[in-house]
Amino acid sequence: MHPRPSKGLTVIHFESLVNRYRGRIYGYACHYLGDAEEAADVTQEVLIRMWNRRDDIEESRLLGWVLRVTKNACIDAIRKRNAYQRRVATSLEAVEMKSDPAPGPDREASSNLFRERLGAALRALDEPYRSIVILREIEEYKYEEISEALELPLNTVKVYLHRGRKALRKELSEISGNEYA
Repeated sequence: MHPRPSKGLTVIHFESLVNRYRGRIYGYACHYLGDAEEAADVTQEVLIRMWNRRDDIEESRLLGWVLRVTKNACIDAIRKRNAYQRRVATSLEAVEMKSDPAPGPDREASSNLFRERLGAALRALDEPYRSIVILREIEEYKYEEISEALELPLNTVKVYLHRGRKALRKELSEISGNEYA
C-alpha cells in the first residue's frame, strides 16, 4: 500500500506555520479570556485543530481560519469556566466566594491598575465588538484580516470598531470614575 500524496501542509511547513501563528493565537486568547493558563490551553487546542485540518486548509486563508477557531475556542472556554463556577457556587452555598484581594495602593503600579481595568472593560463588551477591538487595537491586525477572520464585510468591521471603541471608553469611565474617558 502506498501512502497517499498529501495535498495539504508538510510537517516541516506546518511547524513553520505554528511558529508564525502561535504567538498571535495566544495573544488574542489571552486578551479575550483575561487568563494566561486558559489562553495557553486554547492555543494548544487551536494548534491541534490546525494539525487535524492540515489537508483541508488553504494557506492563503489560514489566518482567517485560525482567528475564527481561536475566537470559538475562547467562547467555549468561557462557557466551561462559567459552568464550573456555577457548580462550585452551588456546592459551596454556605461559603461566600471571595476574589483575590487587590494589593494596596502603595504596591500597585498605575500601569497594572490600568491593565486590570482595561481587561475588565474588554470582558464587558459584547460580541463582535470585543473581538474586533482586541484584534485591531491590541493584536494590531489589519481591517481586511479582521473582516476575513470574523466573516464580516470590511465596512461593518470599521463601524463595529468605532462602536466598540466608544463602548470601551464608556466601560472604562464607569470602572474608573471618568478617569480614562
